[in-house]
Amino acid sequence: MARYIAAIDQGTTSSRCIIFDAEGAIAAVAQKEHRQIFPRPGWVEHDAQEIWANVNGVVAAAMAKLGLGPADLAAVGITNQRETTVLWEKATGRPIANAIVWQDTRTDKLAAEIGGAAGQDRLRQKTGLPLATYFSGPKIRWLLDNTEGARAAAERGEILFGTMETWLIWKLTGRHVTDVTNASRTLLMNLATLDWDDDLLAAVGVPRAVLPEIRSSSEVYGTATGVLEGVAVASALGDQQAALFGQTCFLPGEGKCTYGTGAFFLMNTGAEVVHSRNGLLTTVGYRIGDQPAVYALEGSIAVAGSLVQWVRDNLGLIASAADIEPLARSVEDNGGCYVVPAFAGLFAPYWRSDARGVIAGLTGYITKAHIARAVLEAVAWQVAEVAGAMAADAGTPLTTLKADGGMTANTLLMQFQADVLNAPVVRPKVAETTCLGAAYAAGLAVGFWPDLETLRQQWARDAQWTPAMTPAVRERELAHWKKAVQRTLNWVD
Repeated sequence: MARYIAAIDQGTTSSRCIIFDAEGAIAAVAQKEHRQIFPRPGWVEHDAQEIWANVNGVVAAAMAKLGLGPADLAAVGITNQRETTVLWEKATGRPIANAIVWQDTRTDKLAAEIGGAAGQDRLRQKTGLPLATYFSGPKIRWLLDNTEGARAAAERGEILFGTMETWLIWKLTGRHVTDVTNASRTLLMNLATLDWDDDLLAAVGVPRAVLPEIRSSSEVYGTATGVLEGVAVASALGDQQAALFGQTCFLPGEGKCTYGTGAFFLMNTGAEVVHSRNGLLTTVGYRIGDQPAVYALEGSIAVAGSLVQWVRDNLGLIASAADIEPLARSVEDNGGCYVVPAFAGLFAPYWRSDARGVIAGLTGYITKAHIARAVLEAVAWQVAEVAGAMAADAGTPLTTLKADGGMTANTLLMQFQADVLNAPVVRPKVAETTCLGAAYAAGLAVGFWPDLETLRQQWARDAQWTPAMTPAVRERELAHWKKAVQRTLNWVD
């Protein structure tokens, strides 16, 4: 009998495979980074073929660590960097260009053109999303309009579109499918019907022939070939929705924040679509089999962990990401320095693509330690602003934040996050909840786990941070942060 579930996490900077046992504990992990391609300022690309090769490698490596074969796996689930867009030839499987990554801003003018007189909110009622460079639809159109012969081939049904889970499912099974969570990030799916919408397709300029079939987040899409020969491919969830599921936020009002390349705050709103009045996104949280979809509000922050990478790789202030915490702890405060990492504009709750990053408040007193501290504080302040918007939309303040992702290992950041939220921050025992959510959804699809309550009972707390900052200090620092944010605006004409 198969004793394990595998999860593939195809992320922005790396691909991982984590194998889980029946208790939801991690049994084996393998991971490999892929190249970040920057052809022009504001452009970010990935090589989909490189990613496919890396996925095969990490799956084989994780299985080898336990001495497993495909027969030992009950199913495999997939979670992915959302919105990253790849188009490939149906006949050959060859990508027609590099994938355009979610962080890429080349579609800025195109998004404004699609919005026209109605602006950013033209498609929001049906999609829950503003017109922004973030989402997949304009990226598809850009590739079709800027790759020779692509649009005509697409209209003939010779070109296929996918976000990364669709690409991987197609490579594994030959099926061209996506799930509702990823489809809800394209600007092409109607939240009410959970299907592609002809009016949206016409507005964005995307032919229906390129689009995959929309399925639930937890069902068997097909049987894998290759390194996973015979294993059921049984779940797909965008990475942040997977983390919501892995944190067992199954009830309306429950929410989590994942600290990865970016930071993403999602709150379950149940079976009802809740439209934000405060700069948040409305998205599909998950759908299990033929049950009704569960929706969520989301606040997306483009730059979190990638800010630490920037400090390491571009500024050379630290040798490794882990070095930032002891460096930041070597000073008592930020010395009056604030970093706002609007590298590709500001996401929620501002949605300002004209913004660019600043380091504000520099004096001769400031050292690299103050900058390191300001970098960590920048992540927490961005999350706090999203939490405020979430509370306003939900009509109730945040009581506890479930936190996951790699940055939760940084205890200084977690304490500062609790301080500026004025609410406890809780880290689960299994911090890699993105993979766990994909594993849970795949396990439910094949009966490896019987129900949601079983999954909820497996969730366990690892650490908790409680607020220790005085209200006066919190209000002063928030005012300074907001002043720094204002300095980022109107930078790009």
